[in-house]
Amino acid sequence: MGGQEEVLARLRGAHKAYGKVKALDGVDLSLRGGELLALLGPNGAGKTTAIGLLLGLIRTDAGEAELFGQDPQRIQARRGIGVMLQTATLPPALRVGELIRLTASYYPQPRTLQESAELAGVADLLDRPYGKLSGGQQRRVQFALALCGRPRLLFLDEPTVGLDIQARQKLWAAIRHLIAEGNAVVLTTHYLEEAEALADRVCVMARGKIISEGSVDELRAKVSLKRVRCLTRIDLATARAWPEVVEARMDGERLWLSSDRVEALLRRMLAVDAELTGLEVQAAGLAEAFTELTRDADDTASERREAA
Repeated sequence: MGGQEEVLARLRGAHKAYGKVKALDGVDLSLRGGELLALLGPNGAGKTTAIGLLLGLIRTDAGEAELFGQDPQRIQARRGIGVMLQTATLPPALRVGELIRLTASYYPQPRTLQESAELAGVADLLDRPYGKLSGGQQRRVQFALALCGRPRLLFLDEPTVGLDIQARQKLWAAIRHLIAEGNAVVLTTHYLEEAEALADRVCVMARGKIISEGSVDELRAKVSLKRVRCLTRIDLATARAWPEVVEARMDGERLWLSSDRVEALLRRMLAVDAELTGLEVQAAGLAEAFTELTRDADDTASERREAA
């Protein structure tokens, strides 16, 4: 297996349009071994198109797509990937063990049935017909099918949709295991806490472009919002009316505020309630960073249209 920093797949200046709609507009993206890349963006941002190019499902209009240094449509390249799509149609009458064996047979050096089943948390389902499983169980089977070929690059599209908290945490542990083996994982998810927990690198897309890229901490540092939590007698309506407050809500018994002028906010809070306790100030989470970055991209696009 190659080194952790080996580039396994990349897009170079990738353009793709559907009629007059630019799905991708000059995107450069690289996927390296031993890392999880979270690909985030609102609907229509270009995430699906970027993944489709890397999987060889579609072709670029301009620019290049590479998979293990090859054309992504070559079968030799495709044997190095595993894919878990948001939706999947599988033969309902086949048993789980049969599905895993069948999928593994397409790969040169697959995992054993037991290894795949245990890693995906489906060892107790091997004799069950796929069509008789719950939605969450089917998602875990789909994960087993994605990893059973021992892929060096794994594409996971909304992998934990339909899973309960315990199943989601087990899948997170399995993903971390795959990363530790030196594999690369591309994750698309609407659960931003999932990306925050797992990602080594985050790529935010909007309107067919990459608008920000870096670690979770680097993206959080790009936004000015901070979170303030405390126990206080300040009521929610009063806090919401303050000019320094972007968002206010109750988190259990604690007042939770979001602000881009946190020093001024703290002075105002202490002036109203000098006896407040349990004060916490944190940098913005990935959710706030994502919201602010994509909002800025929309504002810039609107300004350009008005100036045209």
